[in-house]
Amino acid sequence: MAEKVWSCCPKNWRSFSSKCYFISTEAKSWPESEEDCSRMGAHLLVISTKDEQDFITQNLNEHSAYFVGLSDPEGRRRWQWVDQTPYNESLTFWHEGEPSDAKEHCVMMNIRYSNWGWNDIRCDYPQRSVCEMMKIYL
Repeated sequence: MAEKVWSCCPKNWRSFSSKCYFISTEAKSWPESEEDCSRMGAHLLVISTKDEQDFITQNLNEHSAYFVGLSDPEGRRRWQWVDQTPYNESLTFWHEGEPSDAKEHCVMMNIRYSNWGWNDIRCDYPQRSVCEMMKIYL
């Protein structure tokens, strides 16, 4: 008989596919947000599929903006995910005209014209954030 495998997420985290997500309501800088995620054994959100992007945005407050784990640390438009997932040009959700400013090295999700998308902003500009971790398997 096959063993049942149970998976779960910590309290107040949302489950989707093999991952758990924590949606922060506190606005902090990008580095502080990533540090908060790390303290919980997670990292800032890395978006790997359109389904994942859609799931996350359904759970966000449309009057807020949220940091994700994408940044351009050197300011050379070389976008990097916090977990070293390769940046895939063909799987991005930038708002039209974004990324727009070489001085803006961090990425947030926000709503424009009723659509969620990505926007580059300054890393020290406080936003809410989304953390992500793998589900816990028991």
